[in-house]
Amino acid sequence: MLSELSIQNFAIIEKLEVTFQDGLTVLTGETGAGKSIIIDAVQLLAGGRGSQEFIRHGAKKAELEGMFTIDDPDHPVLAKMNDIGIETEDGVVILRRDLNANGKTVCRVNGKLVTIANLREIGSQLIDIHGQHENQELMLEKRHIHLLDHFAGERLVRTYEDYTELYERYRKLKRKLEMADENEQQVAQRIDLYSFQLKEIDAASLVIGEEEELEEEKRKLQNFNRLFERLNTAYESISGDTHALDWLGSAMSDLEDAASVDKNLQSHAEVIATSFYSLQDTAHELKNILDDMEFDPNRLEAVEDRLALLTSLKRKYGKTIEDIVLYREQIAEELDNLVSRDERMAEGQEKLRQLAQDLEVEAEELSIIRQDSAGLLEQAVMEQLKQLHMEKAVFQVEINRRPVGHFDRHGIDDVQFLISTNVGEPLKPLAKVASGGELSRLMLALKTIFSKHQGITSIIFDEVDTGVSGRVAQAIAEKIATIAIHSQVLCISHLPQVAAMADHHYLIKKEVKDERTSTAIHDIDRSQRIEEVSRMLSGTEITPLTLQHADELLKMAVERKKSFR
Repeated sequence: MLSELSIQNFAIIEKLEVTFQDGLTVLTGETGAGKSIIIDAVQLLAGGRGSQEFIRHGAKKAELEGMFTIDDPDHPVLAKMNDIGIETEDGVVILRRDLNANGKTVCRVNGKLVTIANLREIGSQLIDIHGQHENQELMLEKRHIHLLDHFAGERLVRTYEDYTELYERYRKLKRKLEMADENEQQVAQRIDLYSFQLKEIDAASLVIGEEEELEEEKRKLQNFNRLFERLNTAYESISGDTHALDWLGSAMSDLEDAASVDKNLQSHAEVIATSFYSLQDTAHELKNILDDMEFDPNRLEAVEDRLALLTSLKRKYGKTIEDIVLYREQIAEELDNLVSRDERMAEGQEKLRQLAQDLEVEAEELSIIRQDSAGLLEQAVMEQLKQLHMEKAVFQVEINRRPVGHFDRHGIDDVQFLISTNVGEPLKPLAKVASGGELSRLMLALKTIFSKHQGITSIIFDEVDTGVSGRVAQAIAEKIATIAIHSQVLCISHLPQVAAMADHHYLIKKEVKDERTSTAIHDIDRSQRIEEVSRMLSGTEITPLTLQHADELLKMAVERKKSFR
Protein backbone atom coordinates (compact mmCIF):
# COMPACT_ATOMS: atom_id res chain seq x y z
CA MET A 1 0.00 0.00 0.00
CA LEU A 2 0.97 3.68 -0.29
CA SER A 3 2.32 4.46 3.19
CA GLU A 4 3.90 7.88 2.83
CA LEU A 5 3.50 10.66 0.27
CA SER A 6 5.64 13.79 0.03
CA ILE A 7 4.90 16.61 -2.44
CA GLN A 8 6.91 19.85 -2.81
CA ASN A 9 6.39 22.79 -5.17
CA PHE A 10 3.76 21.01 -7.22
CA ALA A 11 1.02 23.24 -8.67
CA ILE A 12 -0.39 25.17 -5.69
CA ILE A 13 1.13 22.72 -3.19
CA GLU A 14 4.21 24.23 -1.51
CA LYS A 15 4.92 21.32 0.81
CA LEU A 16 2.71 18.44 1.78
CA GLU A 17 3.51 15.25 3.65
CA VAL A 18 0.89 12.68 4.54
CA THR A 19 0.79 9.18 5.98
CA PHE A 20 -1.77 6.75 4.58
CA GLN A 21 -3.08 3.55 6.11
CA ASP A 22 -4.83 0.42 4.92
CA GLY A 23 -8.55 0.36 4.14
CA LEU A 24 -10.60 3.21 2.69
CA THR A 25 -9.16 6.72 2.90
CA VAL A 26 -11.42 9.54 1.71
CA LEU A 27 -10.17 13.00 0.73
CA THR A 28 -12.76 15.77 0.79
CA GLY A 29 -12.80 19.54 0.55
CA GLU A 30 -14.26 22.46 -1.32
CA THR A 31 -14.11 22.47 -5.10
CA GLY A 32 -10.72 23.84 -6.19
CA ALA A 33 -9.04 23.09 -2.87
CA GLY A 34 -6.49 20.86 -4.63
CA LYS A 35 -7.82 17.34 -4.09
CA SER A 36 -7.27 16.26 -7.68
CA ILE A 37 -3.84 17.90 -7.65
CA ILE A 38 -2.77 15.33 -5.06
CA ILE A 39 -3.96 12.53 -7.36
CA ASP A 40 -2.14 14.18 -10.28
CA ALA A 41 1.03 14.05 -8.20
CA VAL A 42 0.54 10.35 -7.46
CA GLN A 43 -0.13 9.71 -11.14
CA LEU A 44 3.15 11.39 -12.13
CA LEU A 45 4.92 9.47 -9.39
CA ALA A 46 3.70 6.28 -11.09
CA GLY A 47 5.16 7.33 -14.46
CA GLY A 48 2.38 9.53 -15.86
CA ARG A 49 3.02 12.27 -18.40
CA GLY A 50 4.78 15.26 -16.80
CA SER A 51 4.99 18.93 -17.70
CA GLN A 52 6.85 22.03 -16.52
CA GLU A 53 3.43 23.59 -15.90
CA PHE A 54 3.11 21.39 -12.79
CA ILE A 55 6.02 23.21 -11.10
CA ARG A 56 4.87 25.78 -8.56
CA HIS A 57 5.36 29.36 -9.70
CA GLY A 58 8.79 30.65 -8.66
CA ALA A 59 10.24 27.20 -7.88
CA LYS A 60 13.06 25.53 -9.80
CA LYS A 61 11.64 22.05 -9.55
CA ALA A 62 8.79 19.95 -8.20
CA GLU A 63 9.65 16.97 -5.98
CA LEU A 64 7.38 13.95 -5.58
CA GLU A 65 8.13 10.94 -3.39
CA GLY A 66 6.05 7.99 -2.26
CA MET A 67 6.82 4.99 -0.07
CA PHE A 68 4.96 1.73 -0.67
CA THR A 69 5.02 -1.33 1.57
CA ILE A 70 4.62 -4.78 -0.03
CA ASP A 71 3.51 -7.63 2.22
CA ASP A 72 3.42 -10.31 -0.48
CA PRO A 73 6.95 -11.66 -1.18
CA ASP A 74 5.70 -12.96 -4.55
CA HIS A 75 4.27 -9.62 -5.68
CA PRO A 76 5.14 -9.13 -9.40
CA VAL A 77 6.59 -5.66 -8.78
CA LEU A 78 9.43 -7.22 -6.76
CA ALA A 79 10.36 -9.50 -9.67
CA LYS A 80 10.25 -6.53 -12.04
CA MET A 81 12.56 -4.50 -9.82
CA ASN A 82 14.94 -7.43 -9.55
CA ASP A 83 15.06 -7.66 -13.35
CA ILE A 84 16.33 -4.09 -13.63
CA GLY A 85 18.77 -4.44 -10.73
CA ILE A 86 16.88 -2.63 -7.97
CA GLU A 87 17.19 -4.07 -4.47
CA THR A 88 14.36 -4.06 -1.94
CA GLU A 89 14.50 -4.39 1.81
CA ASP A 90 11.56 -5.48 3.98
CA GLY A 91 9.19 -5.02 1.03
CA VAL A 92 9.68 -1.24 0.89
CA VAL A 93 9.50 0.47 -2.51
CA ILE A 94 10.26 4.20 -2.70
CA LEU A 95 9.38 6.05 -5.90
CA ARG A 96 10.78 9.53 -6.49
CA ARG A 97 10.36 11.92 -9.38
CA ASP A 98 11.73 15.43 -9.82
CA LEU A 99 10.35 17.78 -12.48
CA ASN A 100 12.89 20.48 -13.34
CA ALA A 101 12.12 23.89 -14.81
CA ASN A 102 14.53 23.16 -17.68
CA GLY A 103 12.26 20.33 -18.81
CA LYS A 104 14.33 17.43 -17.48
CA THR A 105 12.77 14.70 -15.36
CA VAL A 106 14.76 12.62 -12.87
CA CYS A 107 13.24 9.32 -11.69
CA ARG A 108 14.46 7.03 -8.92
CA VAL A 109 13.28 3.77 -7.42
CA ASN A 110 14.83 2.90 -4.05
CA GLY A 111 17.48 5.51 -4.78
CA LYS A 112 18.48 4.04 -8.16
CA LEU A 113 18.11 6.17 -11.28
CA VAL A 114 15.60 4.67 -13.72
CA THR A 115 13.93 5.66 -16.98
CA ILE A 116 10.36 6.94 -17.23
CA ALA A 117 9.47 3.60 -18.87
CA ASN A 118 10.85 1.66 -15.88
CA LEU A 119 9.04 3.95 -13.44
CA ARG A 120 5.80 3.46 -15.38
CA GLU A 121 6.16 -0.33 -15.38
CA ILE A 122 6.76 -0.42 -11.63
CA GLY A 123 4.12 2.21 -10.85
CA SER A 124 1.44 0.42 -12.87
CA GLN A 125 1.82 -2.61 -10.60
CA LEU A 126 1.49 -0.49 -7.46
CA ILE A 127 -1.21 2.07 -8.27
CA ASP A 128 -4.48 1.84 -10.19
CA ILE A 129 -6.01 5.29 -10.75
CA HIS A 130 -9.59 5.84 -11.88
CA GLY A 131 -10.58 9.42 -12.60
CA GLN A 132 -13.76 11.04 -13.84
CA HIS A 133 -12.74 10.18 -17.40
CA GLU A 134 -11.25 6.76 -16.72
CA ASN A 135 -14.64 5.17 -17.42
CA GLN A 136 -14.01 5.93 -21.09
CA GLU A 137 -11.71 2.89 -21.09
CA LEU A 138 -14.80 0.73 -20.73
CA MET A 139 -16.02 2.11 -24.04
CA LEU A 140 -12.89 0.96 -25.86
CA GLU A 141 -13.82 -2.39 -27.36
CA LYS A 142 -10.15 -3.40 -27.73
CA ARG A 143 -9.82 -3.32 -23.92
CA HIS A 144 -12.73 -5.70 -23.29
CA ILE A 145 -10.75 -8.83 -24.20
CA HIS A 146 -8.11 -7.87 -21.60
CA LEU A 147 -10.78 -7.50 -18.91
CA LEU A 148 -12.33 -10.87 -19.81
CA ASP A 149 -8.94 -12.61 -19.85
CA HIS A 150 -8.09 -11.07 -16.49
CA PHE A 151 -11.33 -12.42 -15.08
CA ALA A 152 -10.60 -15.90 -16.50
CA GLY A 153 -7.41 -15.90 -14.40
CA GLU A 154 -5.29 -19.03 -14.02
CA ARG A 155 -7.54 -21.08 -16.32
CA LEU A 156 -6.35 -18.93 -19.20
CA VAL A 157 -2.76 -18.21 -18.23
CA ARG A 158 -1.05 -21.46 -19.34
CA THR A 159 -3.06 -21.74 -22.56
CA TYR A 160 -2.40 -18.08 -23.35
CA GLU A 161 1.35 -18.53 -22.75
CA ASP A 162 1.43 -21.52 -25.12
CA TYR A 163 -0.55 -19.59 -27.72
CA THR A 164 1.67 -16.50 -27.41
CA GLU A 165 4.87 -18.52 -27.86
CA LEU A 166 3.42 -20.21 -30.94
CA TYR A 167 2.05 -16.93 -32.33
CA GLU A 168 5.46 -15.24 -32.06
CA ARG A 169 7.03 -18.07 -34.09
CA TYR A 170 4.23 -17.79 -36.64
CA ARG A 171 4.53 -14.00 -36.88
CA LYS A 172 8.34 -14.03 -37.31
CA LEU A 173 8.23 -16.75 -39.98
CA LYS A 174 5.44 -14.98 -41.84
CA ARG A 175 7.40 -11.73 -41.80
CA LYS A 176 10.52 -13.52 -43.00
CA LEU A 177 8.63 -15.06 -45.92
CA GLU A 178 7.08 -11.72 -46.81
CA MET A 179 10.49 -10.08 -46.89
CA ALA A 180 11.85 -12.94 -49.02
CA ASP A 181 8.99 -12.53 -51.49
CA GLU A 182 10.47 -9.37 -52.94
CA ASN A 183 10.52 -8.09 -56.54
CA GLU A 184 11.63 -10.76 -59.01
CA GLN A 185 13.72 -8.24 -60.99
CA GLN A 186 15.68 -7.33 -57.86
CA VAL A 187 16.32 -11.02 -57.17
CA ALA A 188 17.54 -11.56 -60.74
CA GLN A 189 19.84 -8.54 -60.47
CA ARG A 190 21.32 -9.84 -57.24
CA ILE A 191 21.87 -13.28 -58.78
CA ASP A 192 23.70 -11.70 -61.76
CA LEU A 193 25.81 -9.51 -59.48
CA TYR A 194 26.82 -12.32 -57.14
CA SER A 195 27.55 -14.64 -60.07
CA PHE A 196 29.85 -12.06 -61.68
CA GLN A 197 31.64 -11.39 -58.40
CA LEU A 198 32.14 -15.09 -57.72
CA LYS A 199 33.51 -15.62 -61.23
CA GLU A 200 35.91 -12.71 -60.86
CA ILE A 201 37.19 -13.84 -57.45
CA ASP A 202 37.49 -17.51 -58.45
CA ALA A 203 39.35 -16.59 -61.65
CA ALA A 204 42.03 -14.92 -59.54
CA SER A 205 42.83 -18.23 -57.74
CA LEU A 206 43.74 -16.35 -54.60
CA VAL A 207 46.31 -17.78 -52.20
CA ILE A 208 46.52 -16.37 -48.71
CA GLY A 209 50.03 -14.93 -48.15
CA GLU A 210 50.92 -14.62 -51.84
CA GLU A 211 50.81 -10.82 -51.83
CA GLU A 212 53.72 -10.62 -49.40
CA GLU A 213 55.73 -13.09 -51.50
CA LEU A 214 55.00 -11.15 -54.69
CA GLU A 215 56.08 -7.87 -53.10
CA GLU A 216 59.36 -9.51 -52.07
CA GLU A 217 59.93 -10.90 -55.57
CA LYS A 218 59.12 -7.54 -57.14
CA ARG A 219 61.69 -5.86 -54.91
CA LYS A 220 64.36 -8.36 -56.02
CA LEU A 221 63.55 -7.96 -59.72
CA GLN A 222 63.57 -4.18 -59.53
CA ASN A 223 67.05 -4.31 -57.90
CA PHE A 224 68.52 -7.16 -60.01
CA ASN A 225 71.75 -5.40 -61.15
CA ARG A 226 72.50 -4.12 -57.69
CA LEU A 227 71.91 -7.54 -56.19
CA PHE A 228 74.06 -9.32 -58.82
CA GLU A 229 76.97 -6.90 -58.37
CA ARG A 230 76.95 -7.21 -54.58
CA LEU A 231 76.81 -11.04 -54.67
CA ASN A 232 79.61 -11.23 -57.26
CA THR A 233 81.85 -8.87 -55.30
CA ALA A 234 81.22 -10.88 -52.14
CA TYR A 235 82.05 -14.11 -53.94
CA GLU A 236 85.30 -12.70 -55.38
CA SER A 237 86.29 -11.40 -51.96
CA ILE A 238 85.91 -14.86 -50.52
CA SER A 239 87.19 -17.15 -53.34
CA GLY A 240 89.35 -15.01 -55.61
CA ASP A 241 93.16 -15.25 -55.76
CA THR A 242 94.82 -14.22 -52.51
CA HIS A 243 91.47 -13.47 -50.95
CA ALA A 244 89.76 -14.43 -47.73
CA LEU A 245 89.50 -18.17 -48.28
CA ASP A 246 93.19 -18.50 -49.21
CA TRP A 247 94.35 -16.57 -46.20
CA LEU A 248 92.01 -18.50 -43.93
CA GLY A 249 93.30 -21.82 -45.34
CA SER A 250 96.87 -20.78 -44.69
CA ALA A 251 96.00 -19.79 -41.12
CA MET A 252 94.25 -23.16 -40.59
CA SER A 253 97.39 -25.09 -41.74
CA ASP A 254 99.69 -23.05 -39.53
CA LEU A 255 97.52 -23.50 -36.43
CA GLU A 256 97.11 -27.22 -37.01
CA ASP A 257 100.88 -27.55 -37.19
CA ALA A 258 101.31 -25.44 -34.04
CA ALA A 259 98.66 -27.48 -32.22
CA SER A 260 100.65 -30.65 -32.91
CA VAL A 261 103.34 -29.11 -30.77
CA ASP A 262 101.17 -27.28 -28.19
CA LYS A 263 97.86 -28.97 -27.44
CA ASN A 264 96.55 -25.73 -25.83
CA LEU A 265 96.25 -24.33 -29.37
CA GLN A 266 93.96 -27.16 -30.49
CA SER A 267 90.71 -25.27 -29.76
CA HIS A 268 91.87 -22.27 -31.80
CA ALA A 269 92.84 -24.50 -34.67
CA GLU A 270 89.34 -26.08 -34.60
CA VAL A 271 87.65 -22.62 -34.68
CA ILE A 272 89.67 -21.59 -37.72
CA ALA A 273 88.99 -24.94 -39.42
CA THR A 274 85.23 -24.60 -38.83
CA SER A 275 85.26 -21.06 -40.19
CA PHE A 276 87.21 -22.15 -43.25
CA TYR A 277 84.79 -24.92 -44.20
CA SER A 278 81.74 -22.74 -43.50
CA LEU A 279 83.12 -19.96 -45.66
CA GLN A 280 83.96 -22.49 -48.34
CA ASP A 281 80.30 -23.74 -48.33
CA THR A 282 79.02 -20.16 -48.48
CA ALA A 283 81.26 -19.41 -51.44
CA HIS A 284 79.92 -22.49 -53.23
CA GLU A 285 76.31 -21.45 -52.58
CA LEU A 286 77.01 -17.90 -53.81
CA LYS A 287 78.53 -19.34 -56.99
CA ASN A 288 75.38 -21.39 -57.61
CA ILE A 289 73.14 -18.37 -56.99
CA LEU A 290 75.19 -16.25 -59.40
CA ASP A 291 75.09 -18.99 -62.06
CA ASP A 292 71.28 -19.22 -61.74
CA MET A 293 70.62 -15.48 -61.78
CA GLU A 294 69.15 -14.21 -65.00
CA PHE A 295 67.09 -11.06 -65.35
CA ASP A 296 63.61 -11.70 -66.80
CA PRO A 297 61.71 -8.45 -67.60
CA ASN A 298 58.62 -10.49 -68.44
CA ARG A 299 58.53 -11.93 -64.93
CA LEU A 300 58.67 -8.42 -63.41
CA GLU A 301 55.76 -7.40 -65.59
CA ALA A 302 53.81 -10.52 -64.56
CA VAL A 303 54.43 -9.84 -60.85
CA GLU A 304 53.32 -6.23 -61.20
CA ASP A 305 50.18 -7.29 -63.10
CA ARG A 306 49.33 -9.83 -60.40
CA LEU A 307 49.77 -7.26 -57.65
CA ALA A 308 47.60 -4.80 -59.58
CA LEU A 309 44.89 -7.47 -59.83
CA LEU A 310 45.04 -8.10 -56.09
CA THR A 311 44.81 -4.35 -55.42
CA SER A 312 41.74 -4.13 -57.65
CA LEU A 313 40.05 -7.04 -55.87
CA LYS A 314 40.81 -5.54 -52.46
CA ARG A 315 39.31 -2.24 -53.54
CA LYS A 316 36.07 -4.07 -54.42
CA TYR A 317 35.76 -6.85 -51.89
CA GLY A 318 37.94 -6.34 -48.83
CA LYS A 319 41.05 -4.82 -47.29
CA THR A 320 42.99 -8.09 -47.31
CA ILE A 321 43.07 -11.37 -49.23
CA GLU A 322 41.49 -13.00 -46.17
CA ASP A 323 38.61 -10.50 -46.34
CA ILE A 324 38.06 -11.25 -50.02
CA VAL A 325 37.96 -15.00 -49.36
CA LEU A 326 35.45 -14.46 -46.53
CA TYR A 327 33.30 -12.24 -48.75
CA ARG A 328 33.40 -14.91 -51.43
CA GLU A 329 32.02 -17.48 -48.97
CA GLN A 330 29.23 -15.10 -47.91
CA ILE A 331 28.01 -14.29 -51.41
CA ALA A 332 28.28 -17.94 -52.43
CA GLU A 333 25.89 -18.83 -49.60
CA GLU A 334 23.60 -15.92 -50.48
CA LEU A 335 23.63 -16.93 -54.15
CA ASP A 336 22.74 -20.48 -53.19
CA ASN A 337 19.82 -19.16 -51.13
CA LEU A 338 18.62 -17.02 -54.03
CA VAL A 339 18.96 -19.78 -56.61
CA SER A 340 17.15 -22.27 -54.35
CA ARG A 341 14.72 -19.57 -53.24
CA ASP A 342 11.59 -21.21 -54.63
CA GLU A 343 12.37 -24.46 -52.85
CA ARG A 344 13.06 -22.67 -49.57
CA MET A 345 9.93 -20.55 -49.94
CA ALA A 346 7.88 -23.71 -50.42
CA GLU A 347 9.41 -25.25 -47.30
CA GLY A 348 8.73 -22.05 -45.34
CA GLN A 349 5.13 -21.88 -46.52
CA GLU A 350 4.57 -25.47 -45.46
CA LYS A 351 6.04 -24.77 -42.04
CA LEU A 352 3.86 -21.67 -41.80
CA ARG A 353 0.79 -23.73 -42.67
CA GLN A 354 1.61 -26.24 -39.94
CA LEU A 355 2.07 -23.42 -37.41
CA ALA A 356 -1.28 -21.96 -38.48
CA GLN A 357 -2.94 -25.32 -37.82
CA ASP A 358 -1.36 -25.48 -34.37
CA LEU A 359 -2.50 -21.90 -33.71
CA GLU A 360 -6.05 -22.87 -34.64
CA VAL A 361 -5.99 -25.55 -31.97
CA GLU A 362 -4.56 -23.22 -29.29
CA ALA A 363 -6.89 -20.37 -30.30
CA GLU A 364 -9.86 -22.73 -30.08
CA GLU A 365 -8.84 -23.65 -26.54
CA LEU A 366 -8.57 -19.95 -25.64
CA SER A 367 -11.99 -19.32 -27.12
CA ILE A 368 -13.58 -22.15 -25.12
CA ILE A 369 -12.14 -20.79 -21.87
CA ARG A 370 -13.35 -17.30 -22.77
CA GLN A 371 -16.84 -18.57 -23.55
CA ASP A 372 -17.02 -20.27 -20.15
CA SER A 373 -15.56 -17.25 -18.37
CA ALA A 374 -17.91 -14.86 -20.21
CA GLY A 375 -20.95 -16.51 -18.65
CA LEU A 376 -19.41 -16.32 -15.18
CA LEU A 377 -18.43 -12.67 -15.68
CA GLU A 378 -21.95 -11.82 -16.83
CA GLN A 379 -23.41 -13.37 -13.67
CA ALA A 380 -20.87 -11.61 -11.43
CA VAL A 381 -21.41 -8.21 -13.06
CA MET A 382 -25.20 -8.57 -12.94
CA GLU A 383 -24.99 -9.34 -9.23
CA GLN A 384 -22.82 -6.28 -8.62
CA LEU A 385 -25.08 -4.04 -10.73
CA LYS A 386 -28.06 -5.25 -8.75
CA GLN A 387 -26.34 -4.12 -5.57
CA LEU A 388 -25.71 -0.76 -7.27
CA HIS A 389 -29.46 -0.38 -8.03
CA MET A 390 -29.18 -1.29 -11.70
CA GLU A 391 -31.23 -4.44 -11.17
CA LYS A 392 -33.02 -4.01 -14.47
CA ALA A 393 -29.81 -3.78 -16.43
CA VAL A 394 -28.66 -6.71 -18.56
CA PHE A 395 -24.93 -7.17 -19.14
CA GLN A 396 -23.57 -9.49 -21.81
CA VAL A 397 -20.14 -10.46 -23.07
CA GLU A 398 -20.27 -10.96 -26.83
CA ILE A 399 -17.51 -13.08 -28.35
CA ASN A 400 -17.20 -13.16 -32.14
CA ARG A 401 -14.87 -15.56 -33.92
CA ARG A 402 -12.82 -14.22 -36.80
CA PRO A 403 -12.45 -16.22 -40.03
CA VAL A 404 -9.87 -19.02 -40.07
CA GLY A 405 -6.33 -17.70 -40.29
CA HIS A 406 -7.10 -14.20 -39.01
CA PHE A 407 -4.96 -14.39 -35.87
CA ASP A 408 -3.62 -11.69 -33.64
CA ARG A 409 -1.67 -11.89 -30.40
CA HIS A 410 -4.89 -12.54 -28.45
CA GLY A 411 -6.24 -15.34 -30.63
CA ILE A 412 -9.19 -15.27 -33.02
CA ASP A 413 -11.79 -13.73 -30.69
CA ASP A 414 -13.25 -10.24 -30.76
CA VAL A 415 -14.80 -9.37 -27.39
CA GLN A 416 -17.36 -6.66 -26.78
CA PHE A 417 -19.34 -5.73 -23.67
CA LEU A 418 -23.03 -5.04 -24.30
CA ILE A 419 -25.59 -3.62 -21.90
CA SER A 420 -29.27 -2.79 -21.72
CA THR A 421 -30.13 -0.46 -18.86
CA ASN A 422 -33.89 -0.43 -19.31
CA VAL A 423 -36.46 -3.19 -19.68
CA GLY A 424 -37.43 -3.81 -23.27
CA GLU A 425 -34.36 -2.10 -24.71
CA PRO A 426 -32.03 -4.20 -26.89
CA LEU A 427 -28.45 -4.90 -25.90
CA LYS A 428 -26.08 -2.31 -27.33
CA PRO A 429 -22.37 -1.42 -26.97
CA LEU A 430 -21.58 0.50 -23.78
CA ALA A 431 -20.68 3.69 -25.63
CA LYS A 432 -24.15 3.86 -27.20
CA VAL A 433 -26.19 3.16 -24.08
CA ALA A 434 -24.59 3.90 -20.73
CA SER A 435 -24.64 7.33 -19.13
CA GLY A 436 -21.79 8.68 -17.03
CA GLY A 437 -23.40 7.52 -13.77
CA GLU A 438 -24.13 4.10 -15.22
CA LEU A 439 -20.56 3.76 -16.46
CA SER A 440 -19.28 4.68 -13.00
CA ARG A 441 -21.37 1.92 -11.47
CA LEU A 442 -20.32 -0.58 -14.13
CA MET A 443 -16.68 0.31 -13.52
CA LEU A 444 -17.15 -0.16 -9.78
CA ALA A 445 -18.85 -3.49 -10.41
CA LEU A 446 -15.86 -4.69 -12.46
CA LYS A 447 -13.37 -3.26 -9.98
CA THR A 448 -15.13 -5.10 -7.14
CA ILE A 449 -14.83 -8.35 -9.08
CA PHE A 450 -11.19 -7.83 -10.03
CA SER A 451 -9.83 -6.26 -6.83
CA LYS A 452 -9.39 -9.64 -5.12
CA HIS A 453 -7.06 -10.91 -7.82
CA GLN A 454 -5.47 -7.85 -9.39
CA GLY A 455 -2.45 -7.59 -7.09
CA ILE A 456 -2.50 -3.77 -7.14
CA THR A 457 -1.48 -2.38 -3.75
CA SER A 458 -3.37 0.94 -4.02
CA ILE A 459 -6.53 1.85 -5.93
CA ILE A 460 -7.40 5.52 -6.35
CA PHE A 461 -10.85 6.84 -7.28
CA ASP A 462 -10.95 10.47 -8.34
CA GLU A 463 -14.61 11.65 -8.15
CA VAL A 464 -15.96 8.57 -9.92
CA ASP A 465 -19.19 9.12 -7.98
CA THR A 466 -19.97 12.43 -9.70
CA GLY A 467 -23.56 12.78 -10.89
CA VAL A 468 -25.22 10.31 -8.52
CA SER A 469 -27.26 10.76 -5.35
CA GLY A 470 -29.70 9.09 -3.00
CA ARG A 471 -29.69 5.32 -2.70
CA VAL A 472 -27.33 5.01 -5.67
CA ALA A 473 -24.81 7.17 -3.83
CA GLN A 474 -25.11 4.91 -0.78
CA ALA A 475 -24.67 1.81 -2.93
CA ILE A 476 -21.55 3.31 -4.55
CA ALA A 477 -20.17 4.20 -1.14
CA GLU A 478 -20.64 0.64 0.09
CA LYS A 479 -19.14 -0.79 -3.09
CA ILE A 480 -16.01 1.35 -2.71
CA ALA A 481 -15.75 0.24 0.92
CA THR A 482 -16.06 -3.37 -0.22
CA ILE A 483 -13.18 -2.94 -2.64
CA ALA A 484 -11.13 -1.52 0.25
CA ILE A 485 -11.39 -4.88 2.03
CA HIS A 486 -8.85 -6.37 -0.39
CA SER A 487 -6.85 -3.29 -1.45
CA GLN A 488 -5.94 0.08 -0.03
CA VAL A 489 -8.35 2.60 -1.57
CA LEU A 490 -7.86 6.37 -1.76
CA CYS A 491 -10.99 8.18 -2.85
CA ILE A 492 -11.71 11.81 -3.66
CA SER A 493 -15.42 12.38 -3.26
CA HIS A 494 -18.13 15.01 -2.89
CA LEU A 495 -20.65 12.46 -1.62
CA PRO A 496 -21.32 12.46 2.14
CA GLN A 497 -22.24 8.76 1.90
CA VAL A 498 -18.74 7.91 0.66
CA ALA A 499 -17.09 10.16 3.26
CA ALA A 500 -19.05 8.45 6.00
CA MET A 501 -17.81 5.00 4.93
CA ALA A 502 -14.15 6.05 5.25
CA ASP A 503 -11.78 4.29 7.62
CA HIS A 504 -9.59 7.43 7.44
CA HIS A 505 -10.72 10.91 6.46
CA TYR A 506 -8.48 13.76 5.23
CA LEU A 507 -9.69 17.30 4.66
CA ILE A 508 -8.06 19.31 1.86
CA LYS A 509 -8.02 23.08 2.26
CA LYS A 510 -6.58 26.10 0.52
CA GLU A 511 -4.57 28.35 2.81
CA VAL A 512 -3.08 31.79 2.11
CA LYS A 513 0.27 32.61 3.69
CA ASP A 514 2.56 35.50 2.79
CA GLU A 515 0.21 36.36 -0.07
CA ARG A 516 0.68 32.89 -1.64
CA THR A 517 -1.99 30.19 -1.89
CA SER A 518 -1.11 26.67 -0.84
CA THR A 519 -2.96 23.39 -0.44
CA ALA A 520 -2.85 21.72 2.95
CA ILE A 521 -4.12 18.32 4.12
CA HIS A 522 -5.50 17.57 7.59
CA ASP A 523 -6.28 14.23 9.24
CA ILE A 524 -9.61 14.96 10.97
CA ASP A 525 -11.10 13.28 14.04
CA ARG A 526 -14.72 12.20 14.46
CA SER A 527 -16.08 15.55 15.59
CA GLN A 528 -14.39 17.24 12.64
CA ARG A 529 -15.72 14.52 10.36
CA ILE A 530 -19.25 15.30 11.55
CA GLU A 531 -18.73 18.94 10.56
CA GLU A 532 -17.26 18.01 7.15
CA VAL A 533 -20.00 15.49 6.35
CA SER A 534 -22.55 18.08 7.49
CA ARG A 535 -21.03 20.60 5.06
CA MET A 536 -21.22 18.02 2.28
CA LEU A 537 -24.88 17.38 3.12
CA SER A 538 -26.00 21.00 3.35
CA GLY A 539 -23.76 22.50 0.74
CA THR A 540 -23.84 25.90 2.45
CA GLU A 541 -24.86 26.55 6.06
CA ILE A 542 -24.17 23.97 8.76
CA THR A 543 -27.14 23.64 11.09
CA PRO A 544 -27.84 21.50 14.17
CA LEU A 545 -30.06 19.36 11.96
CA THR A 546 -27.36 18.73 9.36
CA LEU A 547 -24.88 17.96 12.15
CA GLN A 548 -27.35 15.47 13.59
CA HIS A 549 -27.86 13.95 10.14
CA ALA A 550 -24.10 13.71 9.61
CA ASP A 551 -23.61 11.99 12.97
CA GLU A 552 -26.35 9.52 12.12
CA LEU A 553 -24.78 8.85 8.70
CA LEU A 554 -21.43 8.06 10.32
CA LYS A 555 -23.04 5.70 12.83
CA MET A 556 -24.95 3.92 10.05
CA ALA A 557 -21.73 3.58 8.06
CA VAL A 558 -20.06 1.78 10.97
CA GLU A 559 -22.91 -0.71 11.12
CA ARG A 560 -22.99 -1.19 7.35
CA LYS A 561 -19.24 -1.94 7.25
CA LYS A 562 -19.67 -4.58 9.95
CA SER A 563 -22.21 -6.38 7.78
CA PHE A 564 -19.96 -6.92 4.78
CA ARG A 565 -16.50 -7.09 6.30
